[in-house]
Amino acid sequence: MQEMNSEVILTCAVTGGGDTAGKSDKVPVTPKQIAAAAIEAAKEGASIVHCHVRDPETGQNAFKTELFREVVERIREDSTDIVINLTGGNGGGIVIDDNKPYEWQEGSDLTTPEGRVAHAVELLPEICSLDTGSINFSDNTVYLGHGNALREMARRMQAAGVKPEIEVFDVGPIMLARQLIDEGVIDGPPLFQFCMGIGTNAPADTEVLLAMRKIVPQDAVWSAFAISRWQMPMVAKSVLLGGNCRVGLEDNLYLERGVLASNGQLVAKARRIIEDLGARVLTPAEARTKLKLTKHTR
Repeated sequence: MQEMNSEVILTCAVTGGGDTAGKSDKVPVTPKQIAAAAIEAAKEGASIVHCHVRDPETGQNAFKTELFREVVERIREDSTDIVINLTGGNGGGIVIDDNKPYEWQEGSDLTTPEGRVAHAVELLPEICSLDTGSINFSDNTVYLGHGNALREMARRMQAAGVKPEIEVFDVGPIMLARQLIDEGVIDGPPLFQFCMGIGTNAPADTEVLLAMRKIVPQDAVWSAFAISRWQMPMVAKSVLLGGNCRVGLEDNLYLERGVLASNGQLVAKARRIIEDLGARVLTPAEARTKLKLTKHTR
C-alpha cells in the first residue's frame, strides 16, 4: 500500500456554481466577496484556492471574464500568497428535453473549446480545471467533456503556461486524461482531482478511491474531495492513502451538524486533521514547486 502523504496540498473551493447562495449567507457571491474568501482561506493555511464566479445580482453561476478578472486582481493585489485555480467547468453543459432531443433547453451553456478557456488564457491563473469525460448531473443535464474539446482546451492552456487540474468524476475519465497526457498536451506532473459522492458518479467509497488512485500515471499528483458530510472524512482518507485534499463551500456548507461554516473555518478544520495525522500542509510556494507551476503576475 502507498504510504501516507506527509506533505499535503490543501485546496479550498470557495464558492462553486451550485444553487447554494440561498442556503448560507457565508457563500461568497460578488467578486469582492469571492476574493476575500480566497484570502481568508489562504490565511488559514490553504495552498490553492479554486474559484468560480457568480452573478452579483442573482447569486447564480456565471461565466464572465470580467467577473473572473476582478476576483483575480483582488487576490493578486493582496499581500497574502496563494495559488490561483480558476474553474474551466463552464461552457460544456446541455439541458435535454427528451421530447425535443435536437433543441437544447434553458440552462444550456455549451460553447467552443476556445471559449471555455478564454478567461484562463487571458488572466493566466497558475491552474485551471479541466473536467474530463461526460458527466450526468441530473436526469436531464449533461456536461460534455469529450476528447476533441478537451484536447483543444488543454493545448490552449499549455501554450499559456496554465496547468490543467484534471477533474474526474469516475474511473473512465481518468483513461481519457491518460490519453491526452500520452499525446503530450498535458505536461507533467499531471494534477488530478477526484470528485466523489456527486449524484450517480463515483461514490465516496474507499474501494472506488483506491481504484482511481491505481490507474492515474505514476508521476501524478492527486487529490480527492467528497461533498456534504463526507468532506472531512475524505480529508483524512485521502492523506492516509497518499493524496492531497480539497475543502470549501463549493462542496459543503457546514462546519458541524447545524453550524454553517466559512471557507476559513473549513480550511482550519482540515488543516487540524492533516496535522493530527502527522502530516503538514504545503505553503503556496511549496505547492508551486511540487506542481511545477508558473506564477503569473497578470
